[in-house]
Amino acid sequence: MPDTRQIAGLALDRLERIETHLDRHYIQPGKLPGALTLVARRGEIASVTAQGMMDVERGKPVSRDTLFRIYSMTKPITSIAMMQLYEQGRFLLDDPVHRYIPSWKNRRVFKAGVYPNFMTEPATSIMTVRDLFTHMSGLTYGFMSRTNLDAAYRELQLDGSKDLTLDTLVERLAELPLEFNPGTAWNYSVGTDVLGYLVQLLADQPFDEYLRENIFEPLEMVDTGFHVSNLQAERFAACYQYAPGDRMKLQDDPEHSHFRREGSYLSGGGGLVSTIDDYFHFAQALCQGGEYQGRRIIGRKTLEFMRRNHLPGNQDLPSLSVGSFSETPYAGTGFGLGFSVKTDVAKSQINGSEGEYGWGGLASTHFMIDPVEELVMIFMTQLIPSSSYPLRQELRAIVNGALVD
Repeated sequence: MPDTRQIAGLALDRLERIETHLDRHYIQPGKLPGALTLVARRGEIASVTAQGMMDVERGKPVSRDTLFRIYSMTKPITSIAMMQLYEQGRFLLDDPVHRYIPSWKNRRVFKAGVYPNFMTEPATSIMTVRDLFTHMSGLTYGFMSRTNLDAAYRELQLDGSKDLTLDTLVERLAELPLEFNPGTAWNYSVGTDVLGYLVQLLADQPFDEYLRENIFEPLEMVDTGFHVSNLQAERFAACYQYAPGDRMKLQDDPEHSHFRREGSYLSGGGGLVSTIDDYFHFAQALCQGGEYQGRRIIGRKTLEFMRRNHLPGNQDLPSLSVGSFSETPYAGTGFGLGFSVKTDVAKSQINGSEGEYGWGGLASTHFMIDPVEELVMIFMTQLIPSSSYPLRQELRAIVNGALVD
């Protein structure tokens, strides 16, 4: 007889393809150490699949409470924190950034040269707070290794170092030119780290304390934070780096990781560790219009605003992007206030719904929310970079194929 088991309109036998696919094509061949995948619909978890190892060297299997470096999946959390302050009238999106960071007035744009001998020209537009949300600020990331300005970020360790703070970040960024005039192009950047600085400034409270009181505690995200405590250490996964030949090598040993130390740099762009259930509480709150189990973190209308495409002229990312950083093809996908937003399903060539939104992290983690289907998917693993394999597209195909009503 055919398998007719369903939860919330998802066929369970079809969701089991997640485990089969990842095991056959990634875990058994040694491409991924392990994985943890959660799928929920209409507020009900339909599937949680743990497979492989969280620490290959120590033979520790992935479990549901494994702690993962979520890297850029921190960005949507920071963006929600900032928009909580927007709802309190603390700022407007078209405010110039220099209103809050005076040293950022009269920005200049890179023309030529290498650090510290840059040739620059005055910017012809003013950077706004919205530009920080949408990655149209003219800032960049050192890890992309694409331009001379990226190299300066690496030399100054602006992607994170043990002596960096949010205050020193904005001070050092004030001394560097921009990649382009704000609002004219899209470039993945430390802009969300600057939003973390603004949260701290506008709330007059340390960034980590603000997140804990206004997001983590209300949503019972008990394991999410900027460092891994001694009590959590046994559950902290190892992180791996892609190696030629579709292999992997240890990149960050959990026993010696900088995440085990309380650092001074609270990166709103990539500094959090979390568990799949913690992140599900956050994602499900977004899927339900801003509240989870009766606890609201953001207004329904504010969230609707955030998940619109905020790129000029409703363009998609390839139309405006000056660089590539992910395995995901972003045709038919725009960008909102903190996450990508699907604008054209056919153009994207990935099954889904218009209005679907989410984001991923450097170590190949990912989450997706489909408000049309009331669907949430979260994928956790630890392999750098996220461009190693087309996992995100493949998982979308499997999960959407499990929808039966």
